[in-house]
Amino acid sequence: MSLFERYLSLWVFLCIVAGIVLSNLMPGLFGVLAGLEYASVNLVVAVLIWAMVYPMMVAVDFSALKGVGERPKGLIITVVVNWLIKPFTMAALGVLFFNYVFSGVIDRSDAGQYIAGLILLGAAPCTAMVFVWSQLTKGDPTYTLVQVSLNDVIMVFAFAPIVALLLGVTDVAVPWETLVLSVVLYVVLPLLVGAVTRARLLGQGGEKRVAAFTARIKPASMLGLLLTVVLLFGFQGNVILDNPLLIALLATPILIQSYGIFAIAYAWAWKWQVPHKVAAPCALIGTSNFFELAVAVAIGLFGLNSGAALVTVVGVLVEVPVMLSLVWFANRTRSRFPD
Repeated sequence: MSLFERYLSLWVFLCIVAGIVLSNLMPGLFGVLAGLEYASVNLVVAVLIWAMVYPMMVAVDFSALKGVGERPKGLIITVVVNWLIKPFTMAALGVLFFNYVFSGVIDRSDAGQYIAGLILLGAAPCTAMVFVWSQLTKGDPTYTLVQVSLNDVIMVFAFAPIVALLLGVTDVAVPWETLVLSVVLYVVLPLLVGAVTRARLLGQGGEKRVAAFTARIKPASMLGLLLTVVLLFGFQGNVILDNPLLIALLATPILIQSYGIFAIAYAWAWKWQVPHKVAAPCALIGTSNFFELAVAVAIGLFGLNSGAALVTVVGVLVEVPVMLSLVWFANRTRSRFPD
């Protein structure tokens, strides 16, 4: 790893601080940037995530797609953890903390809203950022693409019923514009452009040319990650400063869930002797969340200033530091998995 990558957590921490400080120094600028969105997808953040995802898409070997089915273990773990474990454990943690553990600290009338926000996060596995985490753990880009694509297909059919079941509501309005736009922006377009780029590079010099190109643009990918952190924390700077204790309380079950889900998936992959380049992304997909979808549904169901919407925002703020710590752990334990 380069010196920059080795201390990536430090740079992210500095960007978190920078985002909070800058949002208070230049609230007008961040207000304008936050307003540049369509279907609850911030277009500036979308461009930055696209820049992060693109290098990994260039590395996708389409000729290897046919062999993914011969290695089903990673796909099985992804599906079971994301759809049979994660939403229900998140709901259980929400009930435990907001109905019991924190009952004397929070307003009891808000507990249901906080639980709802956690459920929305738990039912929406990651679509975009997992490509970044996979790249940082030297994951198999082709297998990661299949894992994410499978989750996206299941999400179309399973998200609304699971949310309706756990929230106890009968009519969940899924923001299809947000869902479709996010998949197109974060998966389809980068994949198409990456495929065209890869084909040209292979024609110019084969796999060595592809490797050289991805190495050259990797710093731009990391810069995109850091700028995304600045924006995400800048958009919510006032919320963090105005309610630090509440933010910490809301983050507690999210942190427990994140590390717990990773532990389940990673240990399962280790037990099954899944290669690390598949095991690491497999565990990270379940840990990360599709926050655009969760935020959009929370606002649609409960309102912009609701406790549910606030929880989904806290999920955004917690995600990057948590995922970087898990990337570090996955890289440190690489030797315990088969190649």
